[in-house]
Amino acid sequence: MFINYEDRELNCKIVYCGPPLAGKSTNLKYVHERTSPETRGKLITLRNATGSTVFFDFLTVLEVRGYRVRLHLYTYRAPELDDPGRSLVLKGLDAVVFVADSQPHRMEENKSALGILQRDLEADGRPLDALLFLFQYNKRDLPKTLPIAELERALNLTGAPSFEAVASEGKGVFDTLKELSRRLVLRAGGRHA
Repeated sequence: MFINYEDRELNCKIVYCGPPLAGKSTNLKYVHERTSPETRGKLITLRNATGSTVFFDFLTVLEVRGYRVRLHLYTYRAPELDDPGRSLVLKGLDAVVFVADSQPHRMEENKSALGILQRDLEADGRPLDALLFLFQYNKRDLPKTLPIAELERALNLTGAPSFEAVASEGKGVFDTLKELSRRLVLRAGGRHA
């Protein structure tokens, strides 16, 4: 977390990660579309050889000891190929939302993306269990999805909070972000300002 004392802002970096096409960018686009233009930054997409990173920031209505909270949201794609840009996205992050695709044929990609995330964080000296971390099980509207209990057993080995979502319709998108924001504010209230 970064504190801007002059503007009385607490800045928090949240990274949405997961396998390709799981719904990370869809989450951010939905939040951006429904955030007041006066409080949000521009939605930016940076493309490279292995995919793209989407990001923007916005000022929330949350306050911690007189400081307004500004959230910086990023996507992080976990491909098998090494990409130096990915490590820049992970620098200074405060929280992670792992967006998993609920379809049975995507389970191995979910596991692989989670493993790559853990590897990259550990290489940066930040183990996953030291960060605020949530799961979002996306695409719950599709006809064949794994039961939540099975997704939990396969992916959520630490018992992190989890949410069901249909990001394309906005279902679960703000529930996930609100819970993560609440936890960030509680954490910030205990050690900042």
